[in-house]
Amino acid sequence: MDVWLIVWLIVGAALVAAEVFTTTFVLLMFAIGAFAAAGAAALGANEPVQAIVFAVVSALSFAAVRPTLRRYMHRDERDTQMGVEAIEGSMALVMESVDNDNGMIKIDGELWRARPYDATQTFEQGERVRVIEIKGATAMVWKD
Repeated sequence: MDVWLIVWLIVGAALVAAEVFTTTFVLLMFAIGAFAAAGAAALGANEPVQAIVFAVVSALSFAAVRPTLRRYMHRDERDTQMGVEAIEGSMALVMESVDNDNGMIKIDGELWRARPYDATQTFEQGERVRVIEIKGATAMVWKD
């Protein structure tokens, strides 16, 4: 068995193992290049050809595979809002008149206490309002 085949396989496996700890997809691209070079060694290519295969496959992996992987892995981080952030900015239906002292709105089927964001405003039952922010258990609303 060719010694370079074993070297490339060990380098590729070590890079994959190191990638587990970094999760940047940089070392993974080099590992793909190392495994491609191991394939070239298994087919009988000499050392310069193996090095070229390693360099070309690693570069192509950086250019084509890494951006797709990063986009796939981080797709939900920017789109998914949780808790209060998911409510702020949404539309609500006024269930009980909203003024500076009391009021009730419905946000996505849930009832919330509400106050006008601008203390001079009032909203009547049936109106649509936008949730500007959440203060404790009270939604601060504004007429769109």
